[in-house]
Amino acid sequence: MQVPDVAECFRLMDEHGMLPNIRRHSVIVARVARRIVQGLLEGDRLPPLVPDRNLVTAGALLHDIAKTPCLGNRCDHARAGGEICRRLGYPEVAEIVEQHVLLRDHDAVRRGKGIFTPREIIYYADKRVRHEEIVSLDDRLEYILHHYGLGDPEMHRRIRENFISCIELERLLFTFLPFSPGQLRERVEVRTAGGSADFLPRAAEG
Repeated sequence: MQVPDVAECFRLMDEHGMLPNIRRHSVIVARVARRIVQGLLEGDRLPPLVPDRNLVTAGALLHDIAKTPCLGNRCDHARAGGEICRRLGYPEVAEIVEQHVLLRDHDAVRRGKGIFTPREIIYYADKRVRHEEIVSLDDRLEYILHHYGLGDPEMHRRIRENFISCIELERLLFTFLPFSPGQLRERVEVRTAGGSADFLPRAAEG
């Protein structure tokens, strides 16, 4: 499995012209995702398999790698980002990027056993971060409906359907975590944009 390290992720952010606000959002998503992975190791119900932290970190940092260029032409940034990662030789990261908006596999039986994929962790973490703020799924849903629903009833239906799946993922995921969804925000260190974290290179600060 080929996974870019943190320094390479930030280099790719620069190479693809990632806007500062999108970079900051990606950093917070990565912090949330990593905290969830750490929480799976801390709970009373230790899952049989814990997602690879390096893959989770890379997938979170790069999940919006194509969002900046897609802003101008309304392309599918998840699909375009997956293509970028595959071209670079990171197929596992590509799968995460491709599914961070719409997750394909919702296997309640597997999740009930405590087996969560990196794709699921990042899909969920991204839904909990509005810009650079950790919010509830309800708050995030309201924001997405307002900004991306386009007043289209069918689009609203699809968005709500996606969130029903995300709510179920949250319910099962937190049965293996030592804190509740409402406590996630206080468990994640969120500093001023661009601030240092244990995975953030010094070159990316400022």
